[in-house]
Amino acid sequence: MRWTTRAGLIMAGVVSLGLLATAASLSPDGRGYGTHQQLGLPPCTFEVLAGLRCPSCGMTTAWSCLMRGRVTQAAAANVGGMLLGIAAMSAGPWALLSGLRGRWLWRRPSEFVVAAIMAGIVGVTLIDWCFRIGRGW
Repeated sequence: MRWTTRAGLIMAGVVSLGLLATAASLSPDGRGYGTHQQLGLPPCTFEVLAGLRCPSCGMTTAWSCLMRGRVTQAAAANVGGMLLGIAAMSAGPWALLSGLRGRWLWRRPSEFVVAAIMAGIVGVTLIDWCFRIGRGW
């Protein structure tokens, strides 16, 4: 494995696990969104300006719920965020270990499969957003 691939995998693994650790340290907001404000970040600009939640609203809450094993609450907050969190929980350790070993753990992922998974998560996020807008929140 080339050193650039190894470095990228290690970085991806560390970032994924770091985000998961951050999510675990936050308390999920009872509204289903807004958990990111515990990090000192402002409210969602899209919601402030448009009065609607954006497609990523609830993702931090979903990750925080997921880290506590509350899968149903994670899905209620943001289905795409929940799926992205599950992907990070599996891909983060795999990427880190593959990078540290210098060999693929199990096997090298197909670029098509990775792209299809990411496209699926984006698609689910947008569909979830349309349903949330339709329900008026």
